[in-house]
Amino acid sequence: MTGQQDDFSHLDRAGRATASLARSPRLTVNIAIAGGILLAWFILGAMAIRGAEGRLPGVPGDVVLRYLPQLPLPDVLDRFFGMCLTPAPLDAGGAQLLALIVMWFSMAVATMLPSAAPMIRTYCEIADTARIKGEPVAHPLVLVAGYLSTWLVASTGFAVLTLTVHAFASSGRLLDPVSGLAAAAALLVAGLYQFSSLKQACLTKCRNPFSTLFSNWSAEPGGIFRLGLKQGLWCLGCCWALMLVMFAVGAMNVFWMALIGLFTLIEKQTTGSLPTRVAGAILLVWVVALLVVSA
Repeated sequence: MTGQQDDFSHLDRAGRATASLARSPRLTVNIAIAGGILLAWFILGAMAIRGAEGRLPGVPGDVVLRYLPQLPLPDVLDRFFGMCLTPAPLDAGGAQLLALIVMWFSMAVATMLPSAAPMIRTYCEIADTARIKGEPVAHPLVLVAGYLSTWLVASTGFAVLTLTVHAFASSGRLLDPVSGLAAAAALLVAGLYQFSSLKQACLTKCRNPFSTLFSNWSAEPGGIFRLGLKQGLWCLGCCWALMLVMFAVGAMNVFWMALIGLFTLIEKQTTGSLPTRVAGAILLVWVVALLVVSA
């Protein structure tokens, strides 16, 4: 019976490829995640190229961005970039807030989703085994949706914070780096949080997603969605303070985006607290240097 169900020889090439994707959760998820990450980096990169124009020199990565050609983009993306980069709202009804939410969410997908790969990969293996045995199992994309939902809510908070900071800052454009005490405060919070027990507890959960998967296992999509939410909360608890660094360096600084994304990936794949504490020490030294220069 299983052989008949898996026999797609009567379909054309496109049909066989589609059927193969449908019965292979791991392949489907890998394609979806890779596509989402690449799309997020493309959007952020295109916005960074536009944002580098007119910004004061000295921001890491801007020199390279100014020499990159601007890609022809649809009007909707061009308008989206404008709402993120300009200091005043272009539309009424919270359109700029919505654009900033999309921007921060794209940043989360680009920098945080890769570090969730071990959890997603483990669940895909479980789903494949269950499928072969004929047992009920929720599709891995439900888990990914739960994980990203946490970051979507967090992106809303970062978008509101962006508008709030800009209202009190003297920066010319919405996503330009804040300076002085505002930048020092963002770096200080990020640096001190690296040494906190909450950071260590969340990092431990991120490094060992297997306990969360097995202790909260469910065959129902709702249960798996909540499982993704829970793991997303651990990831948010681990990395939210690092996102504050983007206020000090400029929210569209792709150099720092890539650096933070690489650091979170390394931090979650290694053992011990050395990378976390070194990063915290660097941020605190940065705060002191910033205050000395600003004095």
